[in-house]
Amino acid sequence: MGRRKGANKSFDPSGDKNPGLVACSASTDADMEVEAMDERAESSNLEDPPLIGSDKTSADYYFDSYSHFGIHEEMLKDVVRTKTYQNVIYQNKFLLKDKVVLDVGAGTGILSLFCAKAGAKHVYAVECSLMADMAKEIVERNGYSNVITVIKGKIEEIELPVAHVDVIISEWMGYFLLFENMLNTVLYARDKWLNNNGVVLPDKTSLYLTAIEDAEYKEDKIEFWNNVYGFDMSCIKKQAMVEPLVDTVDQNQIVTNCQLLKTMDISKMGPGDASFTVPFKLVAERNDYIHALVAYFDVSFTKCHKLMGFSTGPRSKATHWKQTVLYLEDVLTICEGEALVGSLTVEQNEKNPRDLDITLKYSLNGERTQVSRTQHYKMR
Repeated sequence: MGRRKGANKSFDPSGDKNPGLVACSASTDADMEVEAMDERAESSNLEDPPLIGSDKTSADYYFDSYSHFGIHEEMLKDVVRTKTYQNVIYQNKFLLKDKVVLDVGAGTGILSLFCAKAGAKHVYAVECSLMADMAKEIVERNGYSNVITVIKGKIEEIELPVAHVDVIISEWMGYFLLFENMLNTVLYARDKWLNNNGVVLPDKTSLYLTAIEDAEYKEDKIEFWNNVYGFDMSCIKKQAMVEPLVDTVDQNQIVTNCQLLKTMDISKMGPGDASFTVPFKLVAERNDYIHALVAYFDVSFTKCHKLMGFSTGPRSKATHWKQTVLYLEDVLTICEGEALVGSLTVEQNEKNPRDLDITLKYSLNGERTQVSRTQHYKMR
């Protein structure tokens, strides 16, 4: 994915008509600088034509994609992700010592190896993809065959050789936290095998929303289709807008506060809790334009000696999850203190529950912009 190029813009409260400037009557006397940097996303309406290839979904490719080493290399090299899990396990051995552990979606088996090294009595590493065969060999090569049992299959279809486990560990989070819907698999395992006083790692996740200025990249990503070597390909814009974009956002692009949308307690929530509608109110922290909303999530391990976890937000060290960008059809001119309000609805796709349908309703009643709109997105 390409990155946006930085550009400095001055903001003049005098009302200059220069399209590169935002003028708001109640702003400060000093010029403000904003760097337009790195990010993108897209959005569109359900009334738009069906997407090309819409008969195929992530379900067709989900398990097959995890059979290839490349995706596991990317996750293992995500130091924020992998080191957090390692530190949680090694620095809180009381959670694992002499415990029976279930690793849901074990991949290469790295979390199972951490648990075994931390003193787990036994670890059942369940992996549905062909990577299970490699995980078994990795376990053998590292001398943990007597502690780790690799089971190939879907959690919903396999049987464990034990009635209960003490700990469930999983790295189930997808883009936008919920994409690929592996969370429901973890909840299924929890309800079927976890002891009443058992522990789920991680046990808390939180989804956040903010708004960004992203003129240069949106121009390059979306408006590009208006004139492609002299030809009008603008019909593709509608398709480009409907799928949220996953990429890294520079913190200097953030225009508003970052609002907590929803917190999920993995040890208590039900499968239906992953579909929801939540309100939001994003207040501008400076005079600027808004081209997109950005979602990210935090992950917490609250059962440790002290709270541990990580954030995938634009103000934190980058992870392979990056952030999820929802481009707006409107370019919003917003003044400091004005609020963009609305609601965000997240639902599993009826055809393929691993996909997400997202509905964004927003309105702004400001000095320079008055707008109210509903947009629909699909992550697939």
